[in-house]
Amino acid sequence: MRPYEVMVIFDAAADPSAIQAVVDRTLETIRSSGGNPGTVDRWGRRPFAYEVNHKREGYYVLIELTGETQTVDDLGRLLTLADEVIRHKIIRLPDKVAGRSKADAAPEAVSADPAG
Repeated sequence: MRPYEVMVIFDAAADPSAIQAVVDRTLETIRSSGGNPGTVDRWGRRPFAYEVNHKREGYYVLIELTGETQTVDDLGRLLTLADEVIRHKIIRLPDKVAGRSKADAAPEAVSADPAG
């Protein structure tokens, strides 16, 4: 399984319960396709650098997850079809950023003798 981050920008005028429903469906989609949802960080309302779909601000949510390519495909399909979502981006995290290193992936034998 690989680590990913999903940034979702919702319409700021959307009802908070509608935004929560999409977040819940997103987490359920991750679980049902074999992934593991991580933290959900709500950034709240933020202004855009430029107008998007005739809107000047959006409600940002960052979701961390681990999953396979099928999980990402299912998630992309769900977020594309959700009317409340203005934009979304799914990014695969490098192993170093995700808290994993090559040493974690393949542990080497370490000598207990300090002399080597």
